[in-house]
Amino acid sequence: MEVKDLGHVVFFVRDLARSAHFYRDVLGFKEIGPFGGGAAAFVSASGRTHHELLLIEVGPDAPRPPTGHRAGFYHVGLKVGDTLDELRQAKDELERAGVPIIGMSDHTVSKSIYLLDPDGNEVEVYVDADPALWRDNPAAVLAPIKPLAL
Repeated sequence: MEVKDLGHVVFFVRDLARSAHFYRDVLGFKEIGPFGGGAAAFVSASGRTHHELLLIEVGPDAPRPPTGHRAGFYHVGLKVGDTLDELRQAKDELERAGVPIIGMSDHTVSKSIYLLDPDGNEVEVYVDADPALWRDNPAAVLAPIKPLAL
């Protein structure tokens, strides 16, 4: 077997309307359609496929995801461009939307902003550095993480 692409991510959410608003109106995904009697929403950032993210409503009493170091899902990364200006613009838009930023990191090969979606799933929005950094020196992906100031 050879995996060709990371196809999609699925999140269970407490409130579909709230989560669809966050991913559609704050992060800019396009809704392909609400299906399953209004219990699921299929969204795509690129339009290249039927969905890159599926949101499935499980109700208001569902427990939040665990935090800290543990086995399981950590975060999903969403590329917003290739320049620090694009990352600054994303940060400004997140702040205007009232989304708390929980961290910012310089990974050498990318620069990242971390936030939580309405259900506590961690989301990374990032820009890539010049790909030559890791193509010419694959060990660059292991460079120490530094704080990022925008």
